[in-house]
This record gives sequence, C-alpha cells and structure tokens, in this order.
Amino acid sequence: MHNKYYDTMSDKYLSFKKYPDAAEAKNLQHFLIDNGIECLFVDASPRLGSSFTGDLLKEYEIQVKPQDFEKAEALLEQQAEDMLKDLPEDYYLLTFNNEELYDVVLKHDEWSEFDYVLARRLLAERGKTVDESLIKSLRHQRLADLARPEENQHAWIVFGYIAALLGGFLGVTTGYVLLTAQKTLPDGSRVYTYTAADRAHGKIILVLGVAVFVILIVLKILKFF
Repeated sequence: MHNKYYDTMSDKYLSFKKYPDAAEAKNLQHFLIDNGIECLFVDASPRLGSSFTGDLLKEYEIQVKPQDFEKAEALLEQQAEDMLKDLPEDYYLLTFNNEELYDVVLKHDEWSEFDYVLARRLLAERGKTVDESLIKSLRHQRLADLARPEENQHAWIVFGYIAALLGGFLGVTTGYVLLTAQKTLPDGSRVYTYTAADRAHGKIILVLGVAVFVILIVLKILKFF
C-alpha cells in the first residue's frame, strides 16, 4: 500500500508504530508487506510551524488493520530474537535490575520489540520466570488504565465557550477536538480521549461556534448591502 490510498482507507487502518525517521518507518513497512501484512506509511508530522521546527517534530506512522496487530507484533518479536546474537556488550538494558526488566515486559508498547525480547531473555537467564497469565492480566489492566478518558478539561472548555461566543475559528476547533478526539490503544482498539461530559460540552461549543460564525457572516453581508 502507498500513501495515495490513505484518504480512502484510513478508516480501516490504525497506528501501529511511530518513528521520527522516515527511513526507519519505511523499513518496517517493507518488512510487514514482505510478510503478508498490508500497511500504510503516513507522514503524521505537524503541518503548522514546520518551517520553524525543521525535523524536530517529524513523525511517521505505520498503520495496519486492527486484526493484524498481534501478527505484526509476533513478526517483530521473531525478528528481535534473530538480532539478539549481535547484542553489544554495553547495551543499556544489561544494566537493568529485575524490577526494571519486568516493567519493560509489562509495558511492551513503550519499548521496542528488541528490548522486550531481550528483557524476557535476561529474566530467564537470572532464573526469573515470566508468568504469562499474570502478564496478560496486568496488560489487560494496563489497557483499561490507558482507555480511561482524560479528565480536568475545564480550562479548555471555558476557553472554547469564550472563543465560540467571539466567533473565532479556535472555538469551533476546540469544540470539534473535545467532541471527536480518539486515541489508539496498544491492542489497536480506539477510544474517545475525553469524558462523555466533556464531549457533550465539545458538541455545544462546536454548534455555538458555527452558529456565531454564521451570524457574523450574515451581519457583514447585510451591512455591505
């Protein structure tokens, strides 16, 4: 798959991995495609202010279908296993204590596949078993924690109402973000970023902002005539 299909197929794909380097993301894309997994390469870099930030805020995503997340993870883990034979003697994970290594295993989504596989191997070499059922249970709880909506958006809500009443585009944008923003969990599922109450405010702000904007446009037209 190539970038030109993104607009028509993005609803079928979710963010799998993010990289600040395009070549690294492309390498993953080619690896997944070679192993039978359809995926998209997406330039997710911020569009505004890019001339000032240069490459500092560059971000590239590889997106896959939700049902392919586990298969893609398994492929990357196998690739990492093959890379362990070339492990540098001064690799930083070798200095981790057992608790830190367990944290790497638990928070798999925050670490590379190589680090995850290495952490498990180091624990095994130290005689520390990794209870699969316990890990699955803890990951399930972690998914539940990550899925919780972000609270305390009072400042943004107040700002949104003020901006909407002033007829500014920022009011409409704030309302739209509060209403529709979603986040992708490590298992590929998507949930709303904000609470139902905050999304309700977002809907009101969005409608109010559009209404005020339209009224201001009408008044300007009437004044012109």
